[in-house]
Amino acid sequence: MNSTDTRAQKGLKTGALGLASSVVIGVASTAPAYSLAATLGFIVFFVGIQSPIVVVLAFVPMLFTAIGYQELNKADPDCGTTFTWATRAFGPKTGWLGGWGIIAADILVMASLAQVAGQYVFLLFNADGIGSDPTSGWVLLVGIGWIVVMTAICYVGVELSAWLQKIFLVLEIIVLIIFAVTALYKVSNGTAGPQAIDVSWSWFNPLNIDSFSAFVRGIILMLFIYWGWDSAVAVNEETADPAKTPGRAAVISTVLLLVTYALLTVSSQAFAGIGDKGIGLNNSDNSSDIFGALGHAVFGAGNYGSIMTHLLLFLVLTSAAASTQTTILPTARTSLSMAVYRAMPKAFAKVHRKYLTPTVSTLAFGGVSIALYAMLNYTSNAASVISDCVTSLGMMIAFYYGLTGFACAWYYRHNLTTSPRNFVFQGLLPFLGGLILFGALCWTLHDAWLAPSDVSSSFTGWQMGFSPHWHIGSVFLIGVGTFLIGIILMFVWQAVSPAFFRGETLNADTPTMVPDVAELSSATKSL
Repeated sequence: MNSTDTRAQKGLKTGALGLASSVVIGVASTAPAYSLAATLGFIVFFVGIQSPIVVVLAFVPMLFTAIGYQELNKADPDCGTTFTWATRAFGPKTGWLGGWGIIAADILVMASLAQVAGQYVFLLFNADGIGSDPTSGWVLLVGIGWIVVMTAICYVGVELSAWLQKIFLVLEIIVLIIFAVTALYKVSNGTAGPQAIDVSWSWFNPLNIDSFSAFVRGIILMLFIYWGWDSAVAVNEETADPAKTPGRAAVISTVLLLVTYALLTVSSQAFAGIGDKGIGLNNSDNSSDIFGALGHAVFGAGNYGSIMTHLLLFLVLTSAAASTQTTILPTARTSLSMAVYRAMPKAFAKVHRKYLTPTVSTLAFGGVSIALYAMLNYTSNAASVISDCVTSLGMMIAFYYGLTGFACAWYYRHNLTTSPRNFVFQGLLPFLGGLILFGALCWTLHDAWLAPSDVSSSFTGWQMGFSPHWHIGSVFLIGVGTFLIGIILMFVWQAVSPAFFRGETLNADTPTMVPDVAELSSATKSL
């Protein structure tokens, strides 16, 4: 990969983002408030009081993979990220499936994001009857409205997207810190209630987790909570220094997320406890929305309590909405890059002349997301099916993150012996990150195969109407089915347009198609 060769621009706006904006996009893409609200209860269900150590240990492969992203981005700052890098390292079919992993994961999560955003609009205005029903037609309508609005913002420009993310994220982090500090203060002075438990170092002992399967299920759910920081790299061609800024932003984002998640997990667990009654984190009534259950208890009654509780609800809403926006951003740029290298129809490579953003890619992703959300909303047991879609995301995330780690180690294989630094950061750590993630993927396939039960990761399942009448978990069906759809689409496109698959449009020696660094010095002032 030679990023100093003559390049052809993809037409994206150069120099639009600085380090701060890239970090904001990376952190906001994970939707901290939404992710914890929707997932922490399930993590407690699997690993109990050991949730904090799962938060810490899941960070390890995330950090190792982020380092791999940083190193690969230095050599090839292409918005296709995993698609481009895996193609150069392992060939066109592997690279195409890496790109599909990004697109499929983002499509699967959009239904959940839109649903949560729709629910919280009604909860915010005390319309609990509608807001508590995730499959309500009103929730669906508002959720689709959010997708439309966020698609429009991404269509107008990455600078507007980053500006909105800054406002949402700063407010979100401030309120979450106030929530955590208030909860810990009440626990320390004994006013949290009988359900509260004192913080203990034993929470950080992974050997106290009941089983390895429970540990892996917790890790996979945490991958979903951490997932999204790679959006900072997906907008690399629109940053002031595409070879350095996106990689730094990715690493900084993962560290900030670790601190945020560890603080909120410890404080929530200490205040609410892990009981299955009342506000306990193991209460199934609270598992999909812990902040909705804890807000009133932590902030108390009165005007202050009411204001802070509603502000917390508002931030979960904006967190889901912001994540909807930052999910559209990387997916549109992945499909743009794939189209430029003729791995997808060329229409996906179109860029708006005024806004300098992907047009067809952005609109197509928004449209597909709306269609899938509407379809899932009218399936039987829709809320559980959408939850299984979120769980199956772990497979896609582990696949394309892990593939990136392996691609980094393989691409730099001839450079690993030149210095200890290169061996560790270009080879060892990315490879270990990939190994951990692929190991978690394989174990998840086993757990996800099982029908809904105490040892299954699925809420719904499907029983064969013919021999051998297996009852298969929906997480397995969604995850593996999505991957098989990608393989079918890949072979169809290979038959239609074989140039990419013959290595004619992208290979290890193809010049990086991004703007020259010299052009960036005079580009738009970064945010």
